Amino acid sequence: MTDRPLERVAKLMAARGLCSRREAERLIDAGCVLVDGAPVVAQGAKAAADADIRISDAGQHLLGGRATVLLHKPVGIVSTQPEPGQTPAWTLLRAASRRGPADAARERQVLADPQTQNAFEMDRFHAETVPALRRTVGELGDVPLFGVGCGDIMYDDLALYPEYERGVRATGVPFFSVVGNHDLDQDGRTDEASTRTFASRFGPTYYSFDRGEVHYVVLDDVFWHGAGYIGYLPATQLAWLAADLAHVERGRTVVVLLHIPLASSRPARTGERAGAISEMVTNRAALYRLLEPYRAHVLAGHTHEHEHLFEGGVHEHVHGTVCGAWWSGDRCWDGTPNGFGVYEVRGSELRWRYQATGRDAAARMDLHAPGAEPTAPGDLIANVWDWDPSWTVTWGEDGTRRGLMSRRRGLDPRCVAEQRGPDRPPRRAWVEPVPTDHLFHAPVSPDAREVTVEATDRWGATHRATWRRPS
Repeated sequence: MTDRPLERVAKLMAARGLCSRREAERLIDAGCVLVDGAPVVAQGAKAAADADIRISDAGQHLLGGRATVLLHKPVGIVSTQPEPGQTPAWTLLRAASRRGPADAARERQVLADPQTQNAFEMDRFHAETVPALRRTVGELGDVPLFGVGCGDIMYDDLALYPEYERGVRATGVPFFSVVGNHDLDQDGRTDEASTRTFASRFGPTYYSFDRGEVHYVVLDDVFWHGAGYIGYLPATQLAWLAADLAHVERGRTVVVLLHIPLASSRPARTGERAGAISEMVTNRAALYRLLEPYRAHVLAGHTHEHEHLFEGGVHEHVHGTVCGAWWSGDRCWDGTPNGFGVYEVRGSELRWRYQATGRDAAARMDLHAPGAEPTAPGDLIANVWDWDPSWTVTWGEDGTRRGLMSRRRGLDPRCVAEQRGPDRPPRRAWVEPVPTDHLFHAPVSPDAREVTVEATDRWGATHRATWRRPS
């Protein structure tokens, strides 16, 4: 009898670089895998982490045969006989592109809604967002990275696509792209016709790929019906996803990237009876069923606010946006600063933070002085953007700990000052602040000189901010 921890043989083989996990499963089916000298006879078989695992001669022969590579080639790469000046697709298949077990530690950045409508906004993207991305890349150091544009790359003017591409190229990081409702050819009469320009630049609108131990799926949940759009996943896409996930081991981490959130808490926050069908995915239950066997995270944008949702067995991350409230200022209408998500992958575990553009990587909140909220004039208010129910938020004044802050639904005070009213904000007067659930109140003593707020996240890290009363 052994007390050594056991893991799936296929996973151990992939971790040791013997072959991919899918290749290991095929070899097990063929009876070509030996563990401590004995053949493995069933999928799901487990072995100790230090077990002797070998591939039989017959298995080596199977691996040594011809390989089929599925390649989503970038625009400008040709799969036919190249003409002078053209780059053939086979040049992308080189040893430097191969990833092994060390690739399990990987970071990525998620850009939700850059949504540039004109040269002024594109200039801001290049002057503010691109340097922030490059700074984050530099801070992360020598870690494998990739980025994702999570939809609404444009604001209807698709002629600006090249300028967006120039910006993300400047980061030195490869980017995947998700289609958003403002990325469409709005003269298209069908859903398929609406994505012709997007597809010509970025490739398919739904696909999947593996990085380390995580399976990533990009979906197109913007359904164009010829005169507008709704949040919807067509049956063809769901059937494709079911076939794709049939090859993914149950229990693995699956990350789904799409534009329109599956769900939203905004109806509850604003008192609406039901959310708009353009603001969430109407048939999301079908996706929940497909993701049920996995540790699933869904990453979305679209709503220009930041929240975490837990519905249907998945953790949905709805991101604050690169453009904030449509480039009208420096924050979304829930008070979340313009910014982007940064995700770290440790094996099969995800960790994340929200990076505010132009702010230090440690920033997690904004503090609003007593008097900023007329209904609670004595309260200091903390807007903790990336809060979820696993966090705790405490406060103290003048060196004395006072305990938990009170979470209350409300409007961000700075958003009220900058966005409320018929003439505000500049250039986007239709923007109005929306209620958020990540505001925290502390009843500050009238003579308190200094208040410190501490927000402890789900991983035990504590983030601090301090307000000092003006002299």
